Amino acid sequence: MKEPSLVILAAGIGSRFGGLKQITPVDPRGHAIIDFSLYDAYRAGFCKVVFIIKHEIEADFKAFIGQRMEKYFDVRYVYQQLDKLPAPYQVPTGRSKPWGTAHATLCAKEAVDGPFAVINADDFYGPSAYRVLYDFLTADNPPNEHAMVAYSLNKTVTEHGTVARGICQVQDGFLLDVVERTRIAKRGEDAAYTEDGETWIPLSGQSPVSMNFWGFQPSMMQELEDRFPAWLEENLPVNPEKAEYFLPFVANALIQEGRGRVRVLNCHETWHGITYQEDMDSVVSYLAQLRQDGVYPETLLD
Repeated sequence: MKEPSLVILAAGIGSRFGGLKQITPVDPRGHAIIDFSLYDAYRAGFCKVVFIIKHEIEADFKAFIGQRMEKYFDVRYVYQQLDKLPAPYQVPTGRSKPWGTAHATLCAKEAVDGPFAVINADDFYGPSAYRVLYDFLTADNPPNEHAMVAYSLNKTVTEHGTVARGICQVQDGFLLDVVERTRIAKRGEDAAYTEDGETWIPLSGQSPVSMNFWGFQPSMMQELEDRFPAWLEENLPVNPEKAEYFLPFVANALIQEGRGRVRVLNCHETWHGITYQEDMDSVVSYLAQLRQDGVYPETLLD
């Protein structure tokens, strides 16, 4: 079996955060969240990394992250650009928003030659998440069995605004369905979501959610490619400037069609990310505490 690749989605410049959050330092040594992710991945066994970036951030990203990681990983770079569309589709007038996580992952098709994991560059997932997913990707699983690391919703929300989360239905350890809720707000130990900004529907804080930490067999790349034209055909007329092709869409389709299944790998870590500027203090203090507890050394992969 070929060594799994870690595909890191790093092309987005966070509009809600207001800057290039992929390379924003979160500790006194100048490490970004992605440094902690790469350290955890390296300890778990990953030795191949594919960075998905945009040409506009290429120089900064390579100088801050990529060149250091080339000492530890087989590193490849691919580029998520708006005009990477199948013929005869073209970028709609006025569109600047990237095409979403499924499109970003598809951009890495030529750089991935075996099973692969997918993560967001600006999310902190925790050490055990990488271990359980690496173990899955290196086990002898059926070619149509994929995996998703699930978190409890109450370990993924912010105090400073709404967030988007994939709310999961799980049965016997496998994913039945995942629904993207784009406006979820914290409510004590629980949460609630809204579709219209007025009516709020409660959610249990224990609900399993997808944080875009997936483990895929090689067949998934072809699925992403084959399904993209139909998605464009359906969504471009409705929402040409903002529609996004998300990984859960494809995972759901495979499940509903009986052509694949997704094993849910439970994770007891607390997710942290920088959705808003106000999230920075909690991320910095949390990582400082983990370092004090001995989870991380002073120096990561430098």
